[in-house]
Amino acid sequence: MHYEKITTEILEKLKAIVGPKDVVTDADAMQPYSHDEVTDPAYHHMPEAVVFAETAQQVSAIIKLANACHFPVVPRGAGTGLACGAVPEYGGIVLSLEKMNKILEINEDGLYAVVEPGVRTSDLQEAAEKKGLFYAGDPCSGDSCFIGGNIATNAGGNRAVKYGTTRHQVYSVEVVNPTGRIVNLGARLQKQSTGYSLDQLVIGSEGTLGIITKATLKLLPKPKYALDLLAIFDDRRQAMGVVTKIIKAGITPTCVEFMDNITIKSVEKYLNENLQGSDNGNYVIVEVEGTSEDDLDDKAVILDEVCTENGASSVLVADHNKIWQARKAFAEAVRAESLIVCKEDVVVPVDQEAALLDEILRLAKKYNLVTRIASHAGDGNIHLNILKNEDATYEDWDQRVKANQQELYKFIYAHGGRLSGEHGIGYKRKHLMEEFTDPGELEMMKAIKKALDPNDILNPGKIFDVD
Repeated sequence: MHYEKITTEILEKLKAIVGPKDVVTDADAMQPYSHDEVTDPAYHHMPEAVVFAETAQQVSAIIKLANACHFPVVPRGAGTGLACGAVPEYGGIVLSLEKMNKILEINEDGLYAVVEPGVRTSDLQEAAEKKGLFYAGDPCSGDSCFIGGNIATNAGGNRAVKYGTTRHQVYSVEVVNPTGRIVNLGARLQKQSTGYSLDQLVIGSEGTLGIITKATLKLLPKPKYALDLLAIFDDRRQAMGVVTKIIKAGITPTCVEFMDNITIKSVEKYLNENLQGSDNGNYVIVEVEGTSEDDLDDKAVILDEVCTENGASSVLVADHNKIWQARKAFAEAVRAESLIVCKEDVVVPVDQEAALLDEILRLAKKYNLVTRIASHAGDGNIHLNILKNEDATYEDWDQRVKANQQELYKFIYAHGGRLSGEHGIGYKRKHLMEEFTDPGELEMMKAIKKALDPNDILNPGKIFDVD
């Protein structure tokens, strides 16, 4: 696919749409928009311009101009992605939505919020909490990521076990489609069977099928009682295997998170503080909610029994802020160790998770890979971070990582899994998706993209190659 360059004439037209100050072409100012949180420079690409929109009408006008002049548009939120989904592989413009950052409404009676895409996830959570309400979406990057990006990637996070991923928090979205039309998809309804679920199609499409300019999100009453338990296991497999035992015991936890011992030590060093059980233990963090203090106590007793019976050396009531600070520091701790990291985001059925952990460790030994592992264990999503060996060349390390991926993904797909649980495909994993996805499924995806975006203007080169 050939795209036109951003000419002086196009820049002037963009300035007429958003104003001169919101069209940036200075190389230093654009550099942060050449990448997301993937630090490996092999995945960085500079845009020709960065454009800041403040209204859906401006976004619409920009997309119409892109179709007329045939240049690519890459929508971007906070840039916290881990799959290069907002990287301008083919140049063109990065369309930043960070100025569309208003919480337009929090409706206490209807239990919903209306927000623009640039609202920070933690800001929505805080605003809802002030009303005694609760927004269940909770990606680990919640302090920095935006709602629009959460929706575009169907962000998962910690609470997916009980509340589902971002798509389960969305009533409806206002979207600028790939030809520039503003459309409203979905409705504030508990159920509906009226045609295709186009809102659910756009959610998780990584900015390839539409640009989200407004969203109506579900709110819930704030849970009155909650408790965090820390179960420490000497054996990693027993730790991972306890998840199905918890569910079979009749408890639906809010979160079940796992960190292996070497990762705990990495976080400990990064935070510069001692963590419980860091000598040789592996963490399972369980958060559970109750209807009363007695209900919470009963659940805590059951969880203690289940974890102890399945190999936990100790089960402790954890300090909420401290334990979640440790869990959420995982990505930063890894980054402090190495800027060159392959971040795998694999997912399998929960009952296959312990077997996958065994395979990950086997392959790491086979290919001499340095790993840091954390997991949303309650939903089968393992974050395998592979750090470049200090004494290895990039080429050697990259070759070993690719060989590892071939074996790892074959195992995952044979056990009912997929190569991404929540980070998405983006530019980074598209060739692997092409290789491991059922050809018929891939053909349907490409047909949808072609039908909705005939000029391949919107975020080209993501999920699969440009034809």
